[in-house]
Amino acid sequence: MVDLIIRNGTVVDGTGAPRRLADVAIQDQRIVAVGDVGDLARARRIIDAEGLLVTPGWVDIHTHYDGQATWDPDLAPSSTNGVTSMVMGNCGVGFAPARPDRHNWLVRLLEGVEDIPGTALAEGLTWGWESFTDYLDVLDTMRWTMDVGAQMPHAALRTYVMGERGADHQSIASAEEIDLMADLTEEAVRAGALGFTTSRTWAHRTATGESIGTLKATAEEVLGIAQALRRAGTGVIQLISDIYQSDDDDLVRREFDLLGRLATGVGRPMSFTVQQNDDTPNRFRELLSAISAWNAAGATARAQVAVRPIGILLGLSATANPLRRCGTYRKLHELPLEERVAILRRPEVRRSILAEHPTVSVRGFPELIHRGFDRMYPLTDPVDYEPTPDRSVAGLASSRGMLPAEMLYDLLLEANGERLLYLPLMNYANGNLDDVREMILSPDTIFGLSDAGAHCNAISDGSFPTTAITHWTRDRTRGQQIDLEVIVHQQTQRTASHVGWLDRGVVAPGYLADLNLIDHQRLSLRPPHLISDLPAGGTRLMQDADGYVATIKRGVAIVEEGELTGERPGRLQRGPQTTR
Repeated sequence: MVDLIIRNGTVVDGTGAPRRLADVAIQDQRIVAVGDVGDLARARRIIDAEGLLVTPGWVDIHTHYDGQATWDPDLAPSSTNGVTSMVMGNCGVGFAPARPDRHNWLVRLLEGVEDIPGTALAEGLTWGWESFTDYLDVLDTMRWTMDVGAQMPHAALRTYVMGERGADHQSIASAEEIDLMADLTEEAVRAGALGFTTSRTWAHRTATGESIGTLKATAEEVLGIAQALRRAGTGVIQLISDIYQSDDDDLVRREFDLLGRLATGVGRPMSFTVQQNDDTPNRFRELLSAISAWNAAGATARAQVAVRPIGILLGLSATANPLRRCGTYRKLHELPLEERVAILRRPEVRRSILAEHPTVSVRGFPELIHRGFDRMYPLTDPVDYEPTPDRSVAGLASSRGMLPAEMLYDLLLEANGERLLYLPLMNYANGNLDDVREMILSPDTIFGLSDAGAHCNAISDGSFPTTAITHWTRDRTRGQQIDLEVIVHQQTQRTASHVGWLDRGVVAPGYLADLNLIDHQRLSLRPPHLISDLPAGGTRLMQDADGYVATIKRGVAIVEEGELTGERPGRLQRGPQTTR
């Protein structure tokens, strides 16, 4: 007798092979048979999956649950969007190693870089560690809905070794400090860290506005630390650089040189963020071409790409609020939402704010939030992540004979002030997702950038895997779709194998029994909504999905029909997982 048999499902096995009808038998956390289960016909539980897809569980290699994982065993919305394994510690930020006197600084860093409420981190973090190995030991005592892997973050490492100087992006690490950072990274990787990550983008700042300390780290520093992976013979490199969005030719040349040296000189798999910026809309093709050349020279490099626009959510309770710079509104901002909405509905308040709105002086990114009317889209149910211009605030205003600011004001008051608007920032330079499709289908890309666990009140991209299935394999009407088998492979075997997890991501005997049972026609994403379940009453965006009939981790259902079951079979994964 086996533990579980899933009968009559359409298996999309994660390898890219054509789908097929098959049964799946599970025993002792692993798949033991696929196809004709034969003598294994008896089971403690049988699930009839007729009409359902049976896929591997999604493997998300770009999350920021580093703090949340210490207090939250459920790790939603990832768990409720089909994810069964995740990797955190990306973009050079995290909470280990950490000297006791750097705790508050690390909280401010994550609060600023990843928009995680500082009060929630201050109250929720358990600490109890100093070295990265200590951090892994603490995580090893915990259980979650999914398996968890962690990476060594450069920003935390730098301040651990360099003290206050490490937080200053203008400080240059000495040779001795680089050697110590490399030694600590090697120690962490040998203890089970999945790799080393860093950040080289101006967008990453602390809660008080300082640039991340790693922004201008020298090539000697980055390469010196990365050599620790070569010595250990394991681990991946992950980073974000301004190379995809900068129009500074000198910076781009320097970054190209550094990334090429990392890819070809260290001998470990590397991935980095590649998005499409409005100002440099074709740069992603230059980067893919460079990656292809590095790989032809023997490297294993990948562009981490998103499956939809990278966009922020605007609203009266969101971090990004289009009215916040208006003087009249600023006086109301700290009021409870219900009271604020009641005042905002008053005609004289509306007139005052609408008179102030066009006079506000802003440039760059803040201007988009304030009056990017042609890039703001009211969220639909289900959410449309490839909206047309007529659905923008500007488009709706034109069709109704209103000024765009008037339309914006009225939309923000809908649903008692809980209405959210979607503002695509990256990957939407041409108003459609044709270029994203090109990225997805490149042999040199890998799915990433969900940032699950971060941007709590501004971005809701932990649902990326669900969009990948619904939009690209079923719903897209503004261009070509993508085969289901390709999309499933991209977020299962391909992501898992990149970080060395060779025991998952495939529906085949010997692999972990991490599975999704999906009603493909019913699968959909509900609009994100704010909830207050973080420590200290902190808020975050939650996005639920319909159509996941069951998500199974190590043979145990962690989600059934969109609801968490309370089972937590996930555990810390130290380093590569090769046993099958």
